[in-house]
Amino acid sequence: MLSQQRKHMLDDTSLIAQIGRTIGLWGDLKFHLHTDFPEQFKVGNTYKSNRGDLTIADINFTRGIVKFRGYESIDSAKKLTNTKLFADEAQTKENCDLKEGQHFWFDIIGCVVEDEGSIVGTIEDIQRMGDTDYLIIKTDENLVKEGLSNSFLLPYIDRYVVKADIEAKLVYTKDAKDILEAS
Repeated sequence: MLSQQRKHMLDDTSLIAQIGRTIGLWGDLKFHLHTDFPEQFKVGNTYKSNRGDLTIADINFTRGIVKFRGYESIDSAKKLTNTKLFADEAQTKENCDLKEGQHFWFDIIGCVVEDEGSIVGTIEDIQRMGDTDYLIIKTDENLVKEGLSNSFLLPYIDRYVVKADIEAKLVYTKDAKDILEAS
């Protein structure tokens, strides 16, 4: 199982939330999550944003709202509309608890895909469609020379993904080559 927390290649941070419009008169803002780890958002935690560091003063997941220190009035809070919040890899790993067999997207991207003993490509990106994550795989040069597609999508489900070894940067699959040949 993959956990959405995508790293931005320019600054090694992951987009984890976006701030929406103001709600009420006291600086509450709509809060849109871009992560599978809402538990990382706690009062007192500070996050990088495209408007500087922001510290959570209050959060209500049920209502989907957040308030930041120093932005307790409606006029000051309006300045944060459409602001994006980011976390770096260390902060993400510290604040997010993975279950057995779970991996962050940023750990999977860049891994080599091995299908039943042969290399089929490298994971360039991940895309979530519905409830399923799809690995976007750049096909190995030797397979492209044989006339196969430059890239293909592989669902990240037990049927195809046997194991991910993050330390070795390898994802072991079965029948991935069949999907590649059908692409």
